[in-house]
Amino acid sequence: MTVREINFDGLVGPSHNYAGLSLGNLASARNAGAVAHPRAAALQGIEKMRTNLRMGLTQGLFLPQWRPDGVWLSALGTDVGNAEAHIRAAAMSASSMWAANAATVSPAADTADKRTHLTVANLVTMPHRSHEWPQTLAQLRLAFSDQSAFAVHGPVPPPFGDEGAANHMRLCARHDEAGVEVFVYGQSGGPFPARQHVEASKTVARLHGLEPARTLFVMQSEKAIAAGAFHNDVVAVANEHVLFTHEHAFAEKDRFYAELRALLPTVEIVEVPASAVSLSDAIRSYIFNAQLVTLPDGGMALILPTDAQDLPDTWAWLEAMVAGNGPIRKLVPVDVRQSMANGGGPACLRLRVVADPSNIDPRFLVDERKLDGIAAIVEAYWPEAIAPADLADTRLIARIEQSWLTVVDHLQLSGDLIP
Repeated sequence: MTVREINFDGLVGPSHNYAGLSLGNLASARNAGAVAHPRAAALQGIEKMRTNLRMGLTQGLFLPQWRPDGVWLSALGTDVGNAEAHIRAAAMSASSMWAANAATVSPAADTADKRTHLTVANLVTMPHRSHEWPQTLAQLRLAFSDQSAFAVHGPVPPPFGDEGAANHMRLCARHDEAGVEVFVYGQSGGPFPARQHVEASKTVARLHGLEPARTLFVMQSEKAIAAGAFHNDVVAVANEHVLFTHEHAFAEKDRFYAELRALLPTVEIVEVPASAVSLSDAIRSYIFNAQLVTLPDGGMALILPTDAQDLPDTWAWLEAMVAGNGPIRKLVPVDVRQSMANGGGPACLRLRVVADPSNIDPRFLVDERKLDGIAAIVEAYWPEAIAPADLADTRLIARIEQSWLTVVDHLQLSGDLIP
């Protein structure tokens, strides 16, 4: 097989709930305390993966994490029965579903040793995500265990916050050719924390052996963070030679654009003006938190949430864009409303890896038949509904644990992923 883009989606876990734990994530705050529907959420994510497969794309999968995280609770001197409500909620969080935060990935074409490098994100800024990385790292080391093709790194040390691919973009002529890697960091954002530290980005670039002359460090605009763009992928997305971005995504956009054009003269920058789509509407619709993909016929499609259709002016602008002569020629709406209500769109749910699929553990790659089996388990085991007050219910906890064990056993990973 040949090198290609593979999208690894996080399967939404059985503890999916709306506890409102993510400061700066407006959807998470807006829906705090609402009833979540884990079964529907997971099935929506599976259907998104089917959509990718039917367009001829290669699709991978990451599993939910074991919840509640008893190891983390023990380190805090408590357990799920005795923890304070906010600590219990953090231990039960299903936020690992957003695989864009799992790691930063540099394809072999960009690295000094010509292996694909992955650095697991430490996610230290948010308590409910800060304990994800050990289980994420275990999956990465299984999926990408071929050390002739991959190098998997542990997390950047704290206090330097690293949020993975959600603050990283890569532009290139083709996926299998050397590209320009763009690390987007924050400094401040009004009342909200900037989650990606520049030192974390620089560390990842060094670990991956990237060529400094083809590596850019770009600051996210304070305006974007303050408006609720807690990650860069809420206001910008890149694929091959195309950057699709909001006018207010970057602090010094003119300088960034000039540097990018100098390194990749064929780059096409599709900038959405604030006069057409405000930052508020961009964040509400998540039109940038979309998967911008190259289809087998060579055209590009934007896989975006159906929520974007709820804003007529925004949707009209998108339709006019694809009707024009630009590089993005197709809109593919997908229903991920359960994820969206917690602040994660189609791009949040996936980690993009450019590699040869034959080098990847096949248990982490999916086809329609494998998704059928996973969907059947979700239908049978995932809770239908969870309210935040339910997180202390021992019967619910037992069901969540059994759900995890069942899907892990089904994928023949129970001997490798020990809770």
